[in-house]
Amino acid sequence: MIQEENVNNDTGLEFYDLSHEWGLGQPCWPYFEDVKIERLHGMSKSGVLTQRITTVMHSGTHIDAPAHVVEGTPFMDQMPLPRFFGKGVVVSIPKKKWEVITAEDLENATPAIQEGDIVIINTGWHHTYADSSEYYHYGPGLYKEAGEWLAKKKVKMVGIDVQALDHPLGTAIGPHGPGPLIPHLEQEYKEHSGGRAIIDDFPDWEPCHRALLSNGICGIENVGGELDKVTGKRCTIAAFPWRWKGGDGCIVRLVAMIDRSGSFRIESGESE
Repeated sequence: MIQEENVNNDTGLEFYDLSHEWGLGQPCWPYFEDVKIERLHGMSKSGVLTQRITTVMHSGTHIDAPAHVVEGTPFMDQMPLPRFFGKGVVVSIPKKKWEVITAEDLENATPAIQEGDIVIINTGWHHTYADSSEYYHYGPGLYKEAGEWLAKKKVKMVGIDVQALDHPLGTAIGPHGPGPLIPHLEQEYKEHSGGRAIIDDFPDWEPCHRALLSNGICGIENVGGELDKVTGKRCTIAAFPWRWKGGDGCIVRLVAMIDRSGSFRIESGESE
């Protein structure tokens, strides 16, 4: 019923939810506490339902503010609203375990990535989304070259269907920042790479984060949901976060919209 109305409704627009479901048992990044949800009031007790949530904002499908990793840059509430809405493209760049998305991959993506686009990348890894080592430790990802290419292209926002904007071995999962959170990956990577250390191939800590966020380009992590249904299409995309003062990020509902008839119009603002 919900999905039917999403694509067949009185607006004439088709709505596609690119967010993972969120709730108890939520997959979380390796150093985050579990999400807690408590019923303060229930129907049998109070005749109303009121719940309290304890969570980090970087869980599930969520958006990073520039201030998340770059000091002196805007917090969530300081980002202009147009940055979260506009024309966009959903591109397929299939990748396997530990593979890196390159600038060449982005340059050759179809439909072509244009200046001002909201770019959503489908690697196929969202099909593994779970509280698992497969999803968090062994995924593919963006890194320095791709981040710099997207920033130079002057895209508006970037989303990807993996655990972070950066390749897992370029984060604290690998030997960076407070890491390595998962020390045994070092030996596994040497066996995988023919003897090279992680730091040889991933020398920088979250360079894609820094390339994007330092240029005011917010990033969305853990994209999923109906992503495959709009892959290879140009869409209108929206992902509005909370107006959270000093916010470093926010759980978000990421939505792609398609207007097949071209008849939908935003109201003009006139009184009549």
